[in-house]
Amino acid sequence: MQKKIPQRQCMGCRERKAKKEMIRVVRCTDGTVQLDFSGKVNGRGAYICPSLECLKKARKSQSLDRSLEVTIPQEVYDRLEKEMANG
Repeated sequence: MQKKIPQRQCMGCRERKAKKEMIRVVRCTDGTVQLDFSGKVNGRGAYICPSLECLKKARKSQSLDRSLEVTIPQEVYDRLEKEMANG
């Protein structure tokens, strides 16, 4: 029997993909927003594909802000862009 692969929806393109292929953005219990590469940080998470196109769509529609119920700081978007560029 094959093990089930966890799927998550991208906040940019809205496609469902394997959780490990995506970047998790977390709103921690203290209200701060950070990137979570381990997938283990406590808090509310939202996922985005590691592509600049998805980041642009998510930023324009503010889907990350709505999903995490907080305004995403500019530094988080900048770090996401940097991570995707280094890829």
